Amino acid sequence: MSGNTVTRPHSTSCTPSRAARELDLKRSEFDLAVHLGRVRTVPDEGEGGRRVARAEIQRLRSEPRFPEALRASVRAVGTGEGAALMGVPPARFTRLARLGLVVPVRFYLNRYRVVVWLYLADEIEQFATDGTNAFLLAGRTPEVLRSQLAAGVDLRPRNWRGRHLGFLHRQAENPWQRAGALAGFLDPLQVAEIVKDPYERSHLNRFRPGPPAHSTPGTPAAHLVEKIMTADDPDEIDWLSYDLERTLDEARAEQPAPRPSPKPAPTPLAGPPQPPGRPDRPNRGLLPWLRRRSG
Repeated sequence: MSGNTVTRPHSTSCTPSRAARELDLKRSEFDLAVHLGRVRTVPDEGEGGRRVARAEIQRLRSEPRFPEALRASVRAVGTGEGAALMGVPPARFTRLARLGLVVPVRFYLNRYRVVVWLYLADEIEQFATDGTNAFLLAGRTPEVLRSQLAAGVDLRPRNWRGRHLGFLHRQAENPWQRAGALAGFLDPLQVAEIVKDPYERSHLNRFRPGPPAHSTPGTPAAHLVEKIMTADDPDEIDWLSYDLERTLDEARAEQPAPRPSPKPAPTPLAGPPQPPGRPDRPNRGLLPWLRRRSG
């Protein structure tokens, strides 16, 4: 080949859609695989978005039992199917999920605006086969857990937020992006208390993650998604706030937030031009002329 051959910038990577086809995954399965770190992506230099390196596709295709093993690792199920995998009634499965013993990986809103939580089938099967969990799968629920349920505990939103934050941190390329991910789980008023500088807040907002479920802004569905996205437990809020402050210190040290350039000082206005030979001075010749006239 000639030494002048130009290498195409994308010859070593491909788009997510192409990668999903080459990995024999549905697009929803591929997106979840990326979310879980099963498929590693790289930034698309100069164009935004993410791409998948050809070497990553080859690595996954060379894994044993491809593509069945990869597809099984991203299989997400709802309450009914999860309960069947665990061998318990759906009501017991829901109680275990509310107690945080199984962690949702995704959610969506059905036609009635009811939140439907999805769980990894792999994790449910591991939970069910772990002998230390046998007392949770049959018989009476322990009193300490029943009292938590009676008090209204539901850790599904918080556990989902923690999992989603981990995904966003894996995708972040610098401290500002990590700070934006943290800010995305706090109320804007709480963020304003931490980030008092308006230019820093504006820069930080560029990296706040969008909602994971698509809905029209301002609708009841959008408000529900926003509620799930926002931390409401004091301990969780304190932890996110502390981590946001620490990450902002790293971001400021690496690259301060951009600010508008200072306006140049106004140029002084020049006085009206004077005729040649007549300097700008007070007229002192009028009084002597009047005296000569009167004499």
